Amino acid sequence: MNVPEMFGSMVFNDYVMREMLPKKVYQSLQNTIVEGKALDEDVADIVAAAMKEWAIGKGATHFTHWFQPMTGITAEKHDSFLTVDKNGCVIMDFSGKELTKGEPDASSFPSGGLRATFEARGYTAWDPTSYAFIKDDTLCIPTAFCSYTGQILDKKTPLLRSMDAISKEAVRALSLFGKHVRRVNATIGAEQEYFLIDKNDYSKRLDLRLTGRTLIGAPAAKGQEMEDHYFGSIRPRVKAFMADLDEELWKLGITSKTEHNEVAPCQHEMAPIFDNANKATDANQLTMEMMRKIAEKHGFACLLHEKPFEGINGSGKHNNWALSTDEGENLLDPGKTPKDNAQFLLFLTAVIKAVDEYQDLLRISVASAGNDHRLGANEAPPAIVSIFVGDELGAVIDSIIDGTPFRGRTSSSRLDIGTSVLPKLARDNSDRNRTSPFAFTGNKFEFRMPGSSFNIACTNVMLNTAVADALKDFCDELEGADDFNASLNALIKRELEKHRRILFNGNGYSKEWEKEAERRGLSNYKRTPDALVHYCDVKNTELFRRHKVYTEEEMESRLEISLDEYQKAIHIEAVTMIEMLRRQILPASLRFSSTLASSVQVKESIGVAAVSDKALCAKVSALCDSLLLKADALEECVAASPEEARDAAFHAADRIIPLMEEARKLSDCLETVVDKSFWPVPTYSEILFYV
Repeated sequence: MNVPEMFGSMVFNDYVMREMLPKKVYQSLQNTIVEGKALDEDVADIVAAAMKEWAIGKGATHFTHWFQPMTGITAEKHDSFLTVDKNGCVIMDFSGKELTKGEPDASSFPSGGLRATFEARGYTAWDPTSYAFIKDDTLCIPTAFCSYTGQILDKKTPLLRSMDAISKEAVRALSLFGKHVRRVNATIGAEQEYFLIDKNDYSKRLDLRLTGRTLIGAPAAKGQEMEDHYFGSIRPRVKAFMADLDEELWKLGITSKTEHNEVAPCQHEMAPIFDNANKATDANQLTMEMMRKIAEKHGFACLLHEKPFEGINGSGKHNNWALSTDEGENLLDPGKTPKDNAQFLLFLTAVIKAVDEYQDLLRISVASAGNDHRLGANEAPPAIVSIFVGDELGAVIDSIIDGTPFRGRTSSSRLDIGTSVLPKLARDNSDRNRTSPFAFTGNKFEFRMPGSSFNIACTNVMLNTAVADALKDFCDELEGADDFNASLNALIKRELEKHRRILFNGNGYSKEWEKEAERRGLSNYKRTPDALVHYCDVKNTELFRRHKVYTEEEMESRLEISLDEYQKAIHIEAVTMIEMLRRQILPASLRFSSTLASSVQVKESIGVAAVSDKALCAKVSALCDSLLLKADALEECVAASPEEARDAAFHAADRIIPLMEEARKLSDCLETVVDKSFWPVPTYSEILFYV
């Protein structure tokens, strides 16, 4: 396998554009990509013609505008290159208009009330900053998506707007230090966790097929207690899947770099190299799609739900975020002496201020029915947002706030691991605190709260815009300063002291931290509806309005969509559970109890007491009686759901979920006593420890 030759072979990337486009056309397109200048129609036609020839040469017969609606997954409508000329001959054609603009039916995509059903038309607009690619013999053109009346209906458009906002303010901030760059990019490395289970087991579980998680299931005798799966030897079958996944991702220009077993049985992780936020978002959406597709070829089902199995670790998506200039400078790199790096300290302070002031938005950006099962467990950060900066940066910050000499260790200190054979390893500026939601890890921040199934656009919209706002405040103050250095020092000291409460280097899992966070005034929204209702708070709508990322109307629509999505997810889970209990679990358990009853009759007819048979039969019958009543109560509760999205979401959280948890306990208890040959679905022992 020639990886360099394969990499990006299915992408209309910069190398291909340089080769196929006239120099002036290429330069015009670069001006559009880098500076946001409008693309001339004649240039669009030339680019479209080159893109078509390249795609056809790769075997493509169709094209599609590939976009990311508010469903959280991608969407595409395919058209062939085929057309008929004036002589009635079939030709392959693709115009600049077809490249830059599409008109899909928008009627069935979530809009949160932005458009009426009869206003069905929507528009897709080419995003030239993300490369087109070929997937399944189709040329895929990354696009933004909006309604007939112009409101945004996707996750890509606000991401692009937030990237412009942070670039604008970061460029201003750099100019204060005498640096003049054209653009600053938010860069992302999205680590993706996932489960692989045998497809045969998956197909026998209605809950996994319809909801992505097991709604019932008693713990296996062995889970992850032995910690023998993490970084363990990868099974040949899984390794073959990973090899195929790498190959397909590399063809699409996705820099799949790291792969390993995760903590839970059957859980794995893939991590790419950093890229600009919009490209990284596109790549992650494609990665999830390819994981599912390639898993099927290997007899697996790929589970991306945040908590597929109760009692073992769930899956997250670590959003590694940094800022880099178009000249390649990482603005979050502290250098050898961070205490003397004023530029770094200004950007660090901006991030700290942003996370503190908009901790609610970051929590909202990771809120979902699935992620509620994961956050706060001993596997993921708590629902409380805080920042970990490590010992050295913590000491730097303390010395700035307190006005005392810096006495922390230097970044060049080394770690002596106690043997002459191995080299002494340089310490990082920051340890990786696995319990922290937002941790500084050397030259970037790792936001560990997003769930594994998430589109990362939303999280990065929130983060980009909040940091842009902090930088704007700083620039507004410093640009008019008489003494820049004195004003800069005063600003950094003031803002770090003001937002010190968001910094926490300790154990985020502890109950003590929950009490301390409350004392500090930090928010702790444990459930999705509790967080979502703060989305349209005045400070938040004003933030996005200032930076032209969302209008208030667009925010209200997203709140409506999120609440509706949450209650629908719980509704589907509840109805699925009712069906499983009534049509699988109860019938199987009752058959087992009937078998026991028959055994009692036979034994007693020959004078055998059958004490254990009677006791077990009574236990199973009692559990079945309780479970039937609970299923009936759950059905009544689902039927009583309010129509209004907010009320329905809280009804789901307050009433439906507790009933589901109670029903699950009864079903799981039955699983532990019903004969295995009667149990109608694969158990955790079978699913998680397949051969």
